[in-house]
Formats: sequence, structure tokens, C-alpha cells
Amino acid sequence: MRKLCIFLGLLFFALGARAETAQAYFAGGCFWCMESNYQDKEGVLDVISGFTGGTLENPSYKGNHEGHFEAIKVSYDPQKISYQQLLDLFWVSIDPFDNEGQFCDKGFSYRSAIFTSDPVEKRLAAESLQAVQARFPGQEVYTELRDAGAFWPVEEYHQDYYLKNPVRYNYYRWNCGRDKRTKEIWGDAAAH
Repeated sequence: MRKLCIFLGLLFFALGARAETAQAYFAGGCFWCMESNYQDKEGVLDVISGFTGGTLENPSYKGNHEGHFEAIKVSYDPQKISYQQLLDLFWVSIDPFDNEGQFCDKGFSYRSAIFTSDPVEKRLAAESLQAVQARFPGQEVYTELRDAGAFWPVEEYHQDYYLKNPVRYNYYRWNCGRDKRTKEIWGDAAAH
């Protein structure tokens, strides 16, 4: 009996110690800015900048990334932050009405999209899109909902760029008009 109690105690400890981790994928223009909006949120474990959505393997920033979106991979603890909360942050981080890109960055790779990995994420993303459309009647929302696929991290010098190069990053973000435009759309809820 003692051995069984010890075994069960170790088993419960191991199960309790194992932190659940999930991933979410978002494209909202410049991945530097998206990364910085998510990185410091409680429950977010890591944010990686990269590319997704295309068919080209091993895309790179200075090389070819045609057909891919600049995106982020958010690793998070669903016990501390929900997928819905990540979606809510996504919307207030972007301009959903821009079909040409985001803010000063134009072109296909800078367009906005939510990449879902399962039916629950797909349903929540669709409901969030419908809520944005209802909030802004008469305006076309161009943010796409897509199935998640391969995610390719961008070269290392782009990871945590906002921390490695804060002066250049803050100048870029201000000059690009990201915070000004998101505040125009979302008011005080806009992510900064």
C-alpha cells in the first residue's frame, strides 16, 4: 500500500508539474510590433517572429518569402491566458480595414490574418471577426482567417528586435503610425 501511495503521489506531482503549453499564430504587419505587443502579457511564455501561410520552404527576410505573411507564433499557458484573450489583443493591435498591408508597410506579406489550428480556435476566430464586423458596420474587414500550417522563424537578428534595438524600434513604430492609427480605431483599448 505504501508503494502505491508513493507511486500515486509521484504521478500526481508529475502531472501537476507539467505545464500545458499551446500555440497561436497571428499576422498583423511588422512582426517586431506584434511580438512586442504580446511578449509581456501574463501567461505568454514566448513569442517568435517568422513567416507562415505560404508554400515556399525556408523563407528568409533578406531572401525569398513570397506568398508568406510576416507572423508571430505565441506560446502560452492556457491556464493563465486564454485564446480568446490573445484574439482580443490581436484585433486592437491591427488595422483590420487595410487590405494593402499594415500601417506604413504595404504588400502581401504585411496583411493581417489569424491562423487557426483546430475547430475551437476556428470558431473563436470566426466569432471575433463577426464581432469586429458588427462593431464597424459599413466598413470592410480584410483580416483573413486561415488554417495554420508550417511556421518558419525569421533570422535571429529579427527576434526580440524591440529589446535589442529599442531606439530604432520605437522610431520605426512611431514613424509608421501604428499606435496613432490603432488608437483612432480602438480608442483606449489599442495595444501599444
